[in-house]
Amino acid sequence: MSLECSLQGAKVLTPHGWETGTLTIADGTIRDASVARSVDLNGYWVLPGIVDAHGDGFERHMAPRRGALREAEYGVVATASELAVNGITTAVLAQFFSWEGGMRGPEFAEHVFESVCSVRSSVPVDLRLQLRLETHLLDAFERAEAAIDRFGIDYVVFNDHLPHQRLAEGRKPPRLTGQALKSGRSPESHLALMQALHAGSHEVPAALDGLCRRLAARHVVMGSHDDHSAPDRAIWAARGATVSEFPETLAAARAARDDGAYIVLGAPNVVRGASHAGNIAAADLVRAGLCDALASDYHYPSPLRAAFRLEELGLCDLATAWRLISLGPARMLGLSDRGELAPGLRADLIVLDPQTRRVVATIAGGTVAHLTGPVAGRFVS
Repeated sequence: MSLECSLQGAKVLTPHGWETGTLTIADGTIRDASVARSVDLNGYWVLPGIVDAHGDGFERHMAPRRGALREAEYGVVATASELAVNGITTAVLAQFFSWEGGMRGPEFAEHVFESVCSVRSSVPVDLRLQLRLETHLLDAFERAEAAIDRFGIDYVVFNDHLPHQRLAEGRKPPRLTGQALKSGRSPESHLALMQALHAGSHEVPAALDGLCRRLAARHVVMGSHDDHSAPDRAIWAARGATVSEFPETLAAARAARDDGAYIVLGAPNVVRGASHAGNIAAADLVRAGLCDALASDYHYPSPLRAAFRLEELGLCDLATAWRLISLGPARMLGLSDRGELAPGLRADLIVLDPQTRRVVATIAGGTVAHLTGPVAGRFVS
């Protein structure tokens, strides 16, 4: 049931900055006029709900152990609850469609997509899908396009996780046995597959050019992933990829900014203070003005924490940092109805305890998605 109430007394982050006043919710949107029922939120902060542009933290709920894949719909429900606890009101679930098999294979991807589609209308958090397509999986391009059409996927990102240098040198990739076990293959067959895909690299550019043309005609948002250099990014810009996810170098990020792409960085990178893979630190790119969105990546609590971390580092104030987890990603995804608290927009917001910096209430589309602690009494009294 959608709330109809006026939130009063809180410190509210509006498009014009911090204000203290009244914020009204009715019919799932933010309204100008007050309504009869009011909720006293004196002592709390109200901020726009977090828009997570890329996250795969749902995997532990979908498959808690290898082979435990039944009743995945309950995993989606658990994911929605975890998102809400962390203040995320819109979440892009980033799912591999890869030769790597197992939880990254096409079959598992279709299982995830179907489960999300069957549950999304019953949970308050807006769950959206991203298909992460491995560039060398040419034989599955048609299958991927069918999934995009079947499940209404409007965001595709291209990855290439083949260890090309090692394969070209005739060496075994690191962690081959572990990866093979996850895929359900023997190490020998897994290696043979990688070698075959690497050998077909000359066919990949033309295939990707055609696929990107078809996706652009469907108005699918496309992104590159782990761009390492300016030439890398230029190739994807020419194909119509308007998003650059997790550029690995300053040069790649600058190239993305020059070609007008949205730049997505990892919130865990900001919280950690460094990339876990040894690439450029996200905070350095934020400092250089080369960030439009901070995403949860593999850890849903990180966007909220990253916003405060940027303020602690003196890189920007909290209002500016918050745009990187709300308005910025919303614009990147083409969602003009959310990302800030203004009349007429979706009532996506969180209530924060400024002392603990914990989310005590999450409202998504005007519906309570999370409510805990003393503030709960103020809503239900």
